Amino acid sequence: MDLLRTKSVEASIAETVEPEHQLKRTLTALDLTVFGVGVVIGAGIFTLTGKVAAQYAGPSVVFSFLIAALCCALAALCYAEFASTVPVAGSAYTFSYATLGELVAWIIGWDLLLECLLGASVVAQGWSTYFVTFLDEIGLTWPADLGPEGSFNLAAFLMVAVLGALVCYGIKESMRVNLVLVGVKLFIVLFVIVAGIGLIDSSNYHPFVPDAAGTVGTAGGWLHAPLLQTVFGVQPQVYGVLGIISAASVVFFAYIGFDVVATTAEEARRPQRDLPIGILGSLAVCTVLYVAVALVITGMVRYDHIDPNAALANAFVAHGKDGYATLISAGAVAGLTTVVMTLMIGAVRVVFAMSRDGLLPETLAKVNPRTGTPLRISAGIAVLVAIVASVTPIGKLEEMVNIGTLAAFALVSLAVPVLRRTRPDLERGFRVPLSPVLPVVAALVCLYLMLNLSAETWLRFLVWMVIGFVIYFTYGYANSRVGRRGQLHHAKVLEGEA
Repeated sequence: MDLLRTKSVEASIAETVEPEHQLKRTLTALDLTVFGVGVVIGAGIFTLTGKVAAQYAGPSVVFSFLIAALCCALAALCYAEFASTVPVAGSAYTFSYATLGELVAWIIGWDLLLECLLGASVVAQGWSTYFVTFLDEIGLTWPADLGPEGSFNLAAFLMVAVLGALVCYGIKESMRVNLVLVGVKLFIVLFVIVAGIGLIDSSNYHPFVPDAAGTVGTAGGWLHAPLLQTVFGVQPQVYGVLGIISAASVVFFAYIGFDVVATTAEEARRPQRDLPIGILGSLAVCTVLYVAVALVITGMVRYDHIDPNAALANAFVAHGKDGYATLISAGAVAGLTTVVMTLMIGAVRVVFAMSRDGLLPETLAKVNPRTGTPLRISAGIAVLVAIVASVTPIGKLEEMVNIGTLAAFALVSLAVPVLRRTRPDLERGFRVPLSPVLPVVAALVCLYLMLNLSAETWLRFLVWMVIGFVIYFTYGYANSRVGRRGQLHHAKVLEGEA
């Protein structure tokens, strides 16, 4: 049993022009950058910034965002090299298939599916909360039993259904809507930054790095504690220099999503040029916005007085700007809409790539000639996300999104030097500097951040992986196109020898 059989880069690229599997190349560098900003900037900029400043680092949370951005940049560089070398749908799944082998590719694809599917569902529930709040602020009432606290979240269900129809209709049309919503979101974020500057009290920045104040308390025992603490007894610190590091582990997850840009590789007009710009450009824009918001909120309100819930809105309320809460809620509604849509698009492209390779039923990968999208997968993903978002109490499953993403980041980073060694002849539109040092450092950083997730999250992740292995060994391995090609080649060799 050859579990590490690889799929050549040439074979991957050749499949992109098969008529029944061919996606439309319509996306520009601007489309991809907006796509990345759309999926990264969400509720985190309205809530996470203030929460982490209050509980972990104070004003020095800006350093935490910069450290987290640097860690993400390491992974982003690896994604950029792969995306420009192997411009095929599927992101890390496709990259690893060409380097680390089929089983590793399946693991990464399964991880990415976890990130996109569960991420879209969780964010859709968050969207429904902001949507209901926004309606209340403008004088409208949403039925309580059909909202976030009800047994059936109709608001989340309808939003996912509308976005699912848009994703089915076409990628370019989806990007146009995404562009408008990202524009609204960025306008509100910039407005909040500019308005907040005038309310800054410089005394709130002292001390910029608060004195260390012990460790993070963990309720619920070892199961809810970070794995690093459970295994090695290392407990996260609050405030001081170590608090900045602890905060970086938390705010790292505010950046998750830029990797979804790579899933649209087959739809980029000039992938070798546009994909690196989209991946690195979106990360740069988001970093600037996060740092600016962190400086504003910690300047408006002393860090130990920040309300961790709805931090930005309440910061303005504290200054008598109650009307701004409505504007911030509107920005969150627009912002989370783009996050859900881009995660759904990412999930569709990952399943599309895995189905085209035969690891999932190939009939799913048929592209509709009119829309240029895989309609069956798009509709199926929309239905799954709508059901999970509307009837499932997500709870702490958000961390499942993070662990799947970090696992993919680590494996992609390690795959860069492998492909450099095995295929030095390939044309690379972008090259990671200082390879193999930077890719290895990126992988180690991802591993460290994974160890900061709870033991409970690791257990749930193992269950998800077991389900994935069952599907692969009962269906994927036997139906893999790469495996069938190998069997055909072997049969021809035997026939020639006979």
